[in-house]
Amino acid sequence: MKKINIFINNLKFKAELNDTKIAAEIYKVLPIEADGNLWGNEIYFEIPLQMPNENPTENLDIGDLAYWPEGNCFCIFYGRTPVSTNNEPKPASSVTIIGKIKGNLEILKKLKEAKIKIIKI
Repeated sequence: MKKINIFINNLKFKAELNDTKIAAEIYKVLPIEADGNLWGNEIYFEIPLQMPNENPTENLDIGDLAYWPEGNCFCIFYGRTPVSTNNEPKPASSVTIIGKIKGNLEILKKLKEAKIKIIKI
């Protein structure tokens, strides 16, 4: 597991990337700064990486970090999305889970915009 910090506006969260190839490639291109897009309780933003899905899934838990190959995007899931059928997040299409963000994610549900910075610890 590779440890990272994710800054969302003025909030700092600890996170870990898993052992997927995609997570390893993302770790190599850090730091990343981006303007995040909000889609329900998901923040997503394009990153400088193009890879196919490694372990495609649509089954996510709150706090999952994922890579969405259709948009070359890093995704942070912290609750329901517009396509959720229960209280769990659901992506627009298959993603590869690349890690987990820790902390009280409820505060993210109040976001109107998201300035993102991800750094290695």
